[in-house]
Amino acid sequence: MRMRKNTLGWRFTLLYPIIGRFVKPVLLLAACLGLFACNLTQPAPTLIPTPDLPQVVILDPPNNRQVIEGVDFPIDILARDEAAGVARLELYVDGELINSATPFYNITEPLFRVEMNWRARGVGLHVIEAIAYRQDGTPSDPALITIEVLPRRDGG
Repeated sequence: MRMRKNTLGWRFTLLYPIIGRFVKPVLLLAACLGLFACNLTQPAPTLIPTPDLPQVVILDPPNNRQVIEGVDFPIDILARDEAAGVARLELYVDGELINSATPFYNITEPLFRVEMNWRARGVGLHVIEAIAYRQDGTPSDPALITIEVLPRRDGG
């Protein structure tokens, strides 16, 4: 073997063929160990089914509707629960229960649509909330809308 001087020095030129022979297999072995020896993967978690809640939606009036104080207006509500059925529907205004309804023919109904009235009282914003219940008392998430009651103008 002939010795040549390069920028890295004499020693590197002599050791390169020896080091070069071992570096590639060592790197390959390390990569294989990293791929095959790693056991950090976890099995997929077992999902526990949760019962679906009843669903409720206020169909009419639309959110942010303006009404005149003293006007009696209808609120159209649709509740749905195909699993256990809807047993009761409640209507709240500003957190106060103002009306409730139950199915007429059966104890529960998979689809239960009701129209309830509310006489607009108190100038300003009001939150209207509908909640559907199963027979066992399981409530739906509330359906919420905001209504603005405007003052009544008397005379002309």
